[in-house]
Amino acid sequence: MLLATQLVPISHPMKNSVILLLLLCISSCAGGSDVQCLKGLKESLGDPNGALSWMFSNNVLEDCIYGFSFSPANRPIECWNDGRIMSLNLSGMELQGSFPRGLQFCRSMTGLDLSGNDFTGPLPADIDQQLPFVTSLDLSSNGFSGEIPRGIGNMTYLNTVNLQHNRFTGQIPDPMGDLARLVSLNVADNSLSGPIPGSLQRFSAEDFAGNDGLCGAPLGKCKRARIHLRLRRVNDASSIGGAVGFVAGFVVAFYFPQWFVFCGSLRPYIFPVCS
Repeated sequence: MLLATQLVPISHPMKNSVILLLLLCISSCAGGSDVQCLKGLKESLGDPNGALSWMFSNNVLEDCIYGFSFSPANRPIECWNDGRIMSLNLSGMELQGSFPRGLQFCRSMTGLDLSGNDFTGPLPADIDQQLPFVTSLDLSSNGFSGEIPRGIGNMTYLNTVNLQHNRFTGQIPDPMGDLARLVSLNVADNSLSGPIPGSLQRFSAEDFAGNDGLCGAPLGKCKRARIHLRLRRVNDASSIGGAVGFVAGFVVAFYFPQWFVFCGSLRPYIFPVCS
């Protein structure tokens, strides 16, 4: 026996209630995600000055209204109208630890400033997936190390990037040059090396200063051309030496064949050129 299911039309008052419940659910889900973001950040970082004195609730909008226990003049968090986190500014709070992975739950964040702290270690390789909509990224004056992840080149909304005064090594990833919206870049005072990607050479020399291994415009020319010149000189010298050796060997073999022929059966065919 088959059971039939009949759809019951929703009256207008009931329809409005359903829509309201859906909106509340969406807001609650978004808020819960952002609260998870901040809780994860707070739990993973060293905070010697107690700067992260956040009072959490189930609704991020309420926390944003009350400024997360900060005065409006020093408010580190800006929110969208629906309560989701828009930007996070934790500059100069002496925070310690690695790059906080909890930030991946702040899915609507467009601005992140962690400058002037004591963060260490590498940046996550999937930083583009953790911060997909960030337009402004400031990680300057920390102790971040390792190579700049290529994933930064996939953060298509980036307008400004400041990685100055860290311990980054290796080359500047070529994909960073494909960021069409990038208008400000600073990687000065690191230990970067190699050529500057051509599309990033429009920035000033000050933006790349303090990296002894970097080369190319707007800095000095790369040393690879000099290396090729030295190799060419070495090859030329080797060619000359080889030619001289060949001529000398031919002369000796021609005038002193007995030095080179040891087979007795060939001696009858050896004759002096000059008697």
